[in-house]
Amino acid sequence: MASQIIFIILVIAGIALFSFNVRKVIRNIKIGRPAGRSDQPAKRFMTMLKVAFGQTKMAARPIPFLLHLVVYLGFVIINLEVLEIMIDGIFGTHRVFNGLGGLYNFLIGSFEFLALGVWLACAIFLIRRNILKLKRFGGVEMKAWPKSDANYILITEILLMSAFLLMNAADFKLQALGEAHYVTAGSFPVSSWLQGLLPASASSLIVIERVCWWFHIIGIFAFLNYLPYSKHFHIIFAFPNTYFSNLEPKGEFTNMASVTNEVKAMLDPSFVPSETAPGKFGAKDVNDLSWINLMNAYTCTECGRCTSVCPANITGKLLSPRKIMMDTRDRMEEVGKNIDKHGAEHQDGKALLDDYISREEIWACTSCNACTEACPINIDPLAIIVELRRFAVMEESVAPGSINAMLGNVENNGAPWKYSPADRLNWAEQS
Repeated sequence: MASQIIFIILVIAGIALFSFNVRKVIRNIKIGRPAGRSDQPAKRFMTMLKVAFGQTKMAARPIPFLLHLVVYLGFVIINLEVLEIMIDGIFGTHRVFNGLGGLYNFLIGSFEFLALGVWLACAIFLIRRNILKLKRFGGVEMKAWPKSDANYILITEILLMSAFLLMNAADFKLQALGEAHYVTAGSFPVSSWLQGLLPASASSLIVIERVCWWFHIIGIFAFLNYLPYSKHFHIIFAFPNTYFSNLEPKGEFTNMASVTNEVKAMLDPSFVPSETAPGKFGAKDVNDLSWINLMNAYTCTECGRCTSVCPANITGKLLSPRKIMMDTRDRMEEVGKNIDKHGAEHQDGKALLDDYISREEIWACTSCNACTEACPINIDPLAIIVELRRFAVMEESVAPGSINAMLGNVENNGAPWKYSPADRLNWAEQS
């Protein structure tokens, strides 16, 4: 009974803490401006199924795709056993679903093969990051915590799978000894190979089985509450992020309503704009971005696929699309902490632009959309870069000389080039 009470307290505390942290994340996302992404629900749902569930964009790199698929399936399927653990923990039973007979044996056997696959995949991921040191896992933004975060998760997964297999091995041995409470149930094609590592006495086996059982469930709740602080939050956010992702053609910029209204009014004096105040042009801080941009930042997996294909980064420029997303998330977290300490109206004198993301970074972008195309979960770093540029140009009138020259030519000549529109077809006469 004591263990059941402790288990129930653990479950309530774990779920309550996770709910508290998720509410804070949602509060931070709501700092952003509204964004209309409720159109085409059928198409959005199919995009979520294809990209988040099906992981179709991961397939561009076959080896990581297969490894990630094993971990993904293991995470989803093996955790079905958590339902049995929850029931056993609350009611003091053991393998409560053993009544399923052959189906139960098949499920436990499948879980074991998946656990072995997850163990091996995580070990390979650790080797790729720390021994092979693949280039896309490096960069100025991938120091200290971001670098350690991935290792923590991979090591945790290995420990959880090891505990799962050891628990089953001890359980299988206790079943063979006919120990009370350990009903004969399950198939153990992987853990049976670990029996030689275990002691022969029933009392020692019970201690090992119980320690691994508790470690497994405590590890799951610890992992759950670690997610809001980790890049692995994409496990949850990948689904809404892909559902609300941009369905418009790549490279099609959004028009600002206030500017559109002004142009329409110039062309048609009878036009009556729907809004009266233009508001701020572009974005200087996270509260000027849309909630979609902010959700993108929380969803970023820091995989580096965006940065690895960015032509600006490849040629040695300062821009890293991954850093754009990480900086946005860090600034959002800072604003959220300020709200907790000082209230919603507090101003700390900082901003996303300049304090986190430099002007050199935003103007290095070629707007090619390679980063958005490469992202496995439809994150759009370019949308944030464009908003920061808009603020610099339209609010501050601050831009590189080449940009100002181009804008002046567009205004005066109707084209980016410095010659009269009347001379635009001279090249045809000379050919």
